[in-house]
This record gives sequence, C-alpha cells and structure tokens, in this order.
Amino acid sequence: MAKCPIGPYGHPSGRIGDLVFYMMKGQAICRTIGKPGKASLKQMANRQSMSVAMALLKPMADFIKVSFRLEAEGTVKNAHNLATSYNKKHALTGEYPNIKVDYAKVILSNGSLEMAEKFRMSKGEGGLNLSWNTDLSEYADADDILMVLVSHPTKKRASTYLNAAKRSDGRCFVALDKEWMMKEQMEVYVCLKSANEQSISDSKYLGNLNGVPESMLEKTEKAHYDTVKARFDQVAASYEKQRLDFAAGAVETKAFRHLSREYQILQEKLLHLPGKPS
Repeated sequence: MAKCPIGPYGHPSGRIGDLVFYMMKGQAICRTIGKPGKASLKQMANRQSMSVAMALLKPMADFIKVSFRLEAEGTVKNAHNLATSYNKKHALTGEYPNIKVDYAKVILSNGSLEMAEKFRMSKGEGGLNLSWNTDLSEYADADDILMVLVSHPTKKRASTYLNAAKRSDGRCFVALDKEWMMKEQMEVYVCLKSANEQSISDSKYLGNLNGVPESMLEKTEKAHYDTVKARFDQVAASYEKQRLDFAAGAVETKAFRHLSREYQILQEKLLHLPGKPS
C-alpha cells in the first residue's frame, strides 16, 4: 500500500492498470491488484504473522474498540489497526511456519492511567475471582472502572467485561456462563479506564488457567521422540546383554560393533531431540 498525495490533476480514483486508487480517512490510497507472484519466505512469514494476530484479536473486537479508542482518535488508524500492529510486532513468537502467540506479551491497551497493583486471580464456582490493591495516588481515582477480558483460544472466543468493577471495590467476580469455559484454556487480561472514559491504563496480563494444549508441532515432535526412544530401548537391551557376554570372554563380532554404533548414535540423538517429556 502507498499513499497518493494530490497531483496536478487532483486525486486519481478507481482502477488504472494493476493499481486501484481510493480515499480512506481523508488519505488517498493506492493498492496493487491482480495475481501476485510466488511469495518469498519472508512474505510467507509475514502472512502467517498477520493471520495469527488476526485470529487472536477477532474475538476481542468489543474490548479493543474501547481500549484503543482514545489512541486511535485523531489518526488515520482505527482501534483494530492499532491492536493488530502492536501484537503482530510484540506478541508473536517462533519462526515460520510455526509462529504462535506469546499470551504474556499481548497488548490490549496503552495509556497513562495508573494500573492497580497486586492483582490476584482464582477459579470460583462458575467464574473467576479477581482482587487488587485499592491504594490511590494523584494519577488514580476511586471510580476508575476495571475492564476484564478472558480469552478462550481453543474455542476462538473471548468473554468481555467492559464495566466489571470500580477501582475502589478491590475485588470482583467474573461470571463464565458456559460449562466448557471453566475447563478450557483461559488467558486473562485487565485494564482500567477513567469514569469519563478520557483516559486508560496499559493492559495487564493476569495469567493462564487450565494450561495450554499441545500444538501440532509439539504433538509431532513428541511422537517422533517416542519412536526414537522405543528403538533406543530395544537396542540398549540387546547391547547391554551382548556387552556382558563379551565381558565374560565371548569374541566380539561385526554385528556387535554395528549394534554398539547404533546404540551410541541413538543415545546422542535423544539428548538433543525435541519432544522429550518434561
């Protein structure tokens, strides 16, 4: 995408060859169209990063509209653009084709309002118990409002609470009305907004509940490790038996030398192979 400032004949509009011109938030934009050529590795990594970031943020749309509204005001970007830009840059980890979300680094708001301290979280009957320190400073008010987002990555959903409690409450209960919510992976985030919604805090990651399911890569690596380990156990049993025979005076054979070599190779491989049980 490129900006297209006013030329001697004004703004172009519509399609010219492989280019399309249009206005967006007061800016003239030019985009290419048509079938692209073969993507480079860098382009494929960028596309996967964008796809992962979009999948993360799509269920959070209602939260993001509020949490990034102030930062988006007066710019050509909208709240979703800002959230995508921040999280594509800061909240992803891994290399293509195994790029994934680092939930602890997800950013859901940026602002100068003071965040509460000493948050605590626990599972309750049908929801989550949250508590925090209610101490105030000149940069915080008792009627600041707590916003809570609970991400459910395995279901591609999120539970949004835009007015969960006041800062002065010091605690709140976040109801989760679906039975599966209390069993599936949860990633929990909070931020504070002023009562007049003219300021907001940075978001804070409260942590994970119920663990993280294995990715396809992790499952594949674990299966491969198990296969190699099973072969090593088989070779090791045979190697140890024959080694004791030779220690007792038996003549070493070519077959044993091959067995010994395979034993050493498999032993070394298992030391560095991913998928090992933690």
